[in-house]
Amino acid sequence: MAIALFVTCLADTLFPRAGIATVQVLERLGVEVDFPSAQTCCGQMHFNSGYRREAAQLAAGFAETFAGYEAVVSPSASCAAMVRHHYRRIDPDLVTPPVYELTEYLVDVLGVTDVGAYFPHRVVLHQTCHSLRLLRIGDRPRQLLAAVTGLELADPTHPDQCCGFGGTFAVKNPDTSAAMGTDKLNDLTTAGAEVVTSTDASCLMHLGGLAARRGGGPRFVHLAEILAATR
Repeated sequence: MAIALFVTCLADTLFPRAGIATVQVLERLGVEVDFPSAQTCCGQMHFNSGYRREAAQLAAGFAETFAGYEAVVSPSASCAAMVRHHYRRIDPDLVTPPVYELTEYLVDVLGVTDVGAYFPHRVVLHQTCHSLRLLRIGDRPRQLLAAVTGLELADPTHPDQCCGFGGTFAVKNPDTSAAMGTDKLNDLTTAGAEVVTSTDASCLMHLGGLAARRGGGPRFVHLAEILAATR
């Protein structure tokens, strides 16, 4: 079974371990993973900012780059949602292979929740807006985390609360974004976890930046890295 990895801009530049971990988990489960080197940005920032022509060019490039694969897997709910839900608005005739966020592919396609991971830490999950409201991945990340040996899963009080990043929203509305992020960070840290995890590196970047300015606090680790960890 051969699939393609769509690593995304943020993972490529700031969270490369998330992409590497995604490949490690999939290959551990017997999946052959290819990495098309021609891949670029999915166009989400362009689309959200009103640059529809530029977004259309990137969408067409995505379709061409990943043509012929039976599936595309990404460590980003946000970027997977862009392809699945917004490409049709850009070009209704655009054809892409099925695109999955990692936890969707593991649970829904492979039928796996226990990937053989070991991570002896108390972890709290930040459920991102795109994963909840566009992809509707539900409790798939929790199912996978619950099966990790040694992991203790903590629960935030407001699991559906936005972290305030929102891509260009954080640039255009920095004060509001920081205030929302602070509220979310307080909720996550109140859960008493050593590690905050998520399906989106963008949210981890935002929350991790706020935590670094505050000083101390939990580590921020992409969910793929937890699933890739072993004894």
